[in-house]
Amino acid sequence: MIIPRLSLFGLLIAMLIMTGLAASSAVAGVGLMTKDDLKPMLDDPDLVILDVRAGKDWKSSEFKIKGATHVESNKYADWKGTYPKDKKYVLYCA
Repeated sequence: MIIPRLSLFGLLIAMLIMTGLAASSAVAGVGLMTKDDLKPMLDDPDLVILDVRAGKDWKSSEFKIKGATHVESNKYADWKGTYPKDKKYVLYCA
């Protein structure tokens, strides 16, 4: 498991704990967390980690969270319906 140092990686994690990604642009229920907040959650089978870093930020990064799925944030409409609504979601970017 690779969890980069926050200061090195500039990691900003927005946690979505809602009934899924169906709430199109709603921000209710969205909170911020640190890598230390995330670590104990990594073994949770109900957790889905989405890496929303764009283009070269994602491709050139040596720091990726194991098990995270890369999605393009600007294509939200394309992938929002592909994830179950009963999961906990963490989205992160640099």
